[in-house]
Amino acid sequence: MTPSPEDNEFNSPLPPPSAPPASSASSKSPRRTLGVLLTLVVGFIGGLVGNEVSSNWDLSFGSGSSVQPSNSPLVTSEVGPDDASVGDTVIAQVANAMSDSVVTISSSIDDGMTVGEGTGTGVVLTADGEILTNAHVVADATEVHVRFAGETEPRLAKVLASDPGNDLALLKIEATDLKPATFAQPGTIRIGDGVIAIGYALDLDGGPTVTSGIVSALKRTIITESGALNGLIQTDAAISSGNSGGPLVNFRGEVVGINTAVARSDANSAANNVGFSIAVDEIVPVLEQLRSQAGGQVRQEGFLGVGLAERTDGGQGAIISSVQPNSPASLAGIRESDIVLSVDGEPIDGQAGLVAAIRDASPGQTVEIELLRDGKRITVKAKLVARTGD
Repeated sequence: MTPSPEDNEFNSPLPPPSAPPASSASSKSPRRTLGVLLTLVVGFIGGLVGNEVSSNWDLSFGSGSSVQPSNSPLVTSEVGPDDASVGDTVIAQVANAMSDSVVTISSSIDDGMTVGEGTGTGVVLTADGEILTNAHVVADATEVHVRFAGETEPRLAKVLASDPGNDLALLKIEATDLKPATFAQPGTIRIGDGVIAIGYALDLDGGPTVTSGIVSALKRTIITESGALNGLIQTDAAISSGNSGGPLVNFRGEVVGINTAVARSDANSAANNVGFSIAVDEIVPVLEQLRSQAGGQVRQEGFLGVGLAERTDGGQGAIISSVQPNSPASLAGIRESDIVLSVDGEPIDGQAGLVAAIRDASPGQTVEIELLRDGKRITVKAKLVARTGD
């Protein structure tokens, strides 16, 4: 399946920090001058109104009154002598609890054309050194190092396995007695839950950056430079370059997702505080595949054999733009102009959702596909084969 080429407003991997473009003084000055003038006018009117009010209302104290400061003490909360945690916020407590389970990742990169360095974040999975991060953080890396907060020296890491399609990679360092992060149970994440993003944003000196927000939406699907990602958590917690691969944590200190992408403004749209994390529901099966891959098993993706287009009428689903002869789609009876509404009961909101759903399925697996054809809903079954190329 090949999505139709479109401008991509989602940046993943998150770009390296760069200096912001210089703003134009000429384009800003008229608006600024107008703002100053408006302020002056409002202030002048406020003065006139104030004079009018004071002339009609007697705001002075009686002649016999005496204005004196109060002797009452400031009202403050009580701190019990046995409660040392009073005054700590939930966010501070979670950040402190996660400090030994989050690492900064530095990669030496050589893609055959350019040589450089990349940075990101990782999460400790096991006491003996497994670390999870984004695949794009270590893509084309010739050498990878990780460093824990409070340490001065980096540790050499090996990339055990990588799944660019799901943007996850499994690393390993020589270590014992590490503190694994605790992951939330799949299916327990709710819209509105408070969350904290932890990571080495912008590769700043010192420890990780901590930002907070809420779960803004669930099961988002986007197309990034790495491919189609589905089952994502959307959050308004600030995510920046360097946060990639770091955890999104709930207020119980449980990892609910791995931060992977942000939406950025372009000429046609404005984006504010729209970030995306790979949900724990997606992480669990992909981690199993990564460990199998590290053990020598080749990861094979499902293949349906269709071309796709987005709906432009505001409706849900992905339009079938073409069907390859003798493909699983053709044998299942899928036709051009059919609209795919769901796969195995999971709604398909757009073409990226269908790409991801088929990719994550296994060759030989039979999937149930709900279609909209000529205004009628029908269901077909397709037995997938292995993807053999791009």
